Amino acid sequence: MNAPASGFRETAKTLAVFALAIGIWFSPIPEGLTREAWHLFAIFAAAIFAVIVNALPLLTSALLAGAVAVLSETLDPAKVFGGFANPSVLLVVVAFLVAQAVVKCGLGRRISLRVVTVFGKSTLGLAYSIFITDALIAPGFPSNTARGGVLYPIILALAQSSGSLPEDESKRRLGGYLMFCGMASISVSSALWLTATSANPIGVSLAAEKGLQVSFGSWLLVASVPALVAIGLLPLLLYRLFPPGVTDTPDAPQAARAALRAMGALSRDEWITAVVFAVMVCAWILAGTFNLSLTAVAIAGLGTLLATRVLTLDDIYLQGGTLATFLWLAVLFALSGQLNEMGFMSYVGERLAMMLGGLDWPVAYVVLLLLYVLMHYMFVSQSAQVLALFGVFLDVGVQAGVPVPLMGFALLFASSYFSTLTPQGGSQNVIFVASGYLTQGELYRLGLLTTAFCALVFLVIGTPWVLWVG
Repeated sequence: MNAPASGFRETAKTLAVFALAIGIWFSPIPEGLTREAWHLFAIFAAAIFAVIVNALPLLTSALLAGAVAVLSETLDPAKVFGGFANPSVLLVVVAFLVAQAVVKCGLGRRISLRVVTVFGKSTLGLAYSIFITDALIAPGFPSNTARGGVLYPIILALAQSSGSLPEDESKRRLGGYLMFCGMASISVSSALWLTATSANPIGVSLAAEKGLQVSFGSWLLVASVPALVAIGLLPLLLYRLFPPGVTDTPDAPQAARAALRAMGALSRDEWITAVVFAVMVCAWILAGTFNLSLTAVAIAGLGTLLATRVLTLDDIYLQGGTLATFLWLAVLFALSGQLNEMGFMSYVGERLAMMLGGLDWPVAYVVLLLLYVLMHYMFVSQSAQVLALFGVFLDVGVQAGVPVPLMGFALLFASSYFSTLTPQGGSQNVIFVASGYLTQGELYRLGLLTTAFCALVFLVIGTPWVLWVG
């Protein structure tokens, strides 16, 4: 019974995608748009919709969209495939590969254990150790999923060592609290660092089209105050919203010290990785001052790790997920850019601006930001939403009179912290959700409250800070 029902749902999803594409394609072309722009919108909308309803994987949807755009003569091949040479796309992919060194050599685990030895005597302290660890390693990880892979084993070990098991309802909540702290920490630390998630460089490239130039250092300066406030308060908030039951974990620091002793001194590969990452982060910070390319810095770091054999070609061959990211990101990035060049984004922006006409810019600013965040309920990918909506919302905000830096940074940061809104709101959530420590109801409730809190912090504290430093 289940198999036919599941097959029917999958077929219905696929038909819905085709219906959307055909419906838009053959609809009357709105005045002010070219035929190519309208047809590209049909292709792009169908591709994003296919991902939202889980009819197709992101890679499959993107490749089909690119192929249809070329074969239908909507776009020239050079425009569709030009994204493969985009520096932002290359930065994401290369940094993905570099991040594998941290996992492979054990440096990420060592950092995590070191923080636990300091903060791990209580459940709240363990939560802060998760947030601090993630904030420290985030600039070297452009992949939320990769950081989740570093944090999850540590969080699972901490929960189990404290006697918390998913199947034991009386003790489950401690593990659930720590698991959601892992999800929340990734969402906020991604807003703190430009290089912490693949969606950030995409947003920065789109913001540059409106004249907002964002460097590694300027991002950190603007994000630092609201993000650090959120990092400081979220463990406490979640402690109140989802009491863990067990409040003291006196054995955690000792267990972490034992694990560190078992690891021994820093290995050769750990030393090399630590130095390479330190140099890369410093270079990213100073990139604006010395006119350095973020992508070139990442490539140099990858080359160094390969030359010193911290990473090998076999390690690269195993990163099929990285290749998949490169393919879908390059195609969707190019299609989104062409929608903007063809005037579709400005067309939509004008219609949205008309709806907000007459509102003072502070009101329009808040409405646009909250609408942008809430629309993440419809997305299973942060990057997909940035590609689909970031340019439109930024353009509308600017037309409404919102200062470009304020609207741009608000949307950039929201593209990270809204990832906890739903269990599927970011690929990094999956590993924590699969632990079994949290129910679907708890995940949606905590996700909504956490996202609302982050939006409040970035509005109330981030807004005056951006206006002052921007």
